[in-house]
Amino acid sequence: MPRIVGVDIPNDKRVVIALTYVHGIGPHLSVEILKQAGIDENARAKDLTEDEISRIATIIDRSYVVEGQLRRQITQNIARLRDIQSYRGMRHRRGMPVRGQRTRTNARTRKGKKKTVAGKRGVKDLRS
Repeated sequence: MPRIVGVDIPNDKRVVIALTYVHGIGPHLSVEILKQAGIDENARAKDLTEDEISRIATIIDRSYVVEGQLRRQITQNIARLRDIQSYRGMRHRRGMPVRGQRTRTNARTRKGKKKTVAGKRGVKDLRS
């Protein structure tokens, strides 16, 4: 398995797809990197030479924020929003959707499993 910026990329996949296993590199960025390095997109990761791997690694190191550094940057941005007590920071703190989605229904991914609350009694229940 070739190792690029601390990540083992899968051998049997095309290089374009294999590069997306690095956090912070998506399909579009993967194509851009391979064009800069002058490597064919359809080549398999196991067929890359040491020279090609080092070219890819230097391009990524020089131009892009990926992996641990990117994760750290995202965490710091969220912590900053919490510290200044912005609306978005408060939503992060409460574990609710941050980008304006509705919460009356369909927010289960952020809110977690449904917590059932006892329903209100109707007027008919009180008479009997």
